[in-house]
Amino acid sequence: MLNHLKKFKVILASGSPRRQHFLKEMGIDFEIRLKEIEEIFPENLKAVEITDYLAKLKAAAFTNLSENEILITSDTIVWHDGKAVGKPKNYEDAFAILKSFSNATHEVFTSVCFSGKDFCEVIHEKTRVTFTELLDHEIHYYLEHYKPYDKAGAYGIQEWIGLIGISKIEGSYTNVVGLPVEKVYHFLANFKK
Repeated sequence: MLNHLKKFKVILASGSPRRQHFLKEMGIDFEIRLKEIEEIFPENLKAVEITDYLAKLKAAAFTNLSENEILITSDTIVWHDGKAVGKPKNYEDAFAILKSFSNATHEVFTSVCFSGKDFCEVIHEKTRVTFTELLDHEIHYYLEHYKPYDKAGAYGIQEWIGLIGISKIEGSYTNVVGLPVEKVYHFLANFKK
């Protein structure tokens, strides 16, 4: 479907198995290139401003891209009670995060930056996720069996906690998994250079 991309080298700058899986499912040939960056953002940024900033910051680490390369960088945050909720520091932090989501709605923002030698464009998506009441023993079970310490917001929507705890989702499901696939696909399908 994305035959016009064959003349480009698509580079995914993400170690996330979920993002890698989505690109494979879209039929995109890509290579993975990783660079460590400190994900620090100005304190005045809010919600999608944070993910836009971090997706561009990750792209800026890649200098000397060649004419035929398309770099994809991305960032996802959970936004709850007026603040960004990142990856949990430990078990206690993960428990507190999930407890705060019980009987509440939070938002998940993902920004995706497409960049190359002479272009840089950012797209983003917002999804509202509502959890039903999460009982303490359910949160403990999830943390003990799934160990979601690599996930913003301390959960994977596609895992047990998402199946039993999410009562409503407004927006893109794949965005909550880590990449707004529909928007990424349409951007790449219409990509002209």
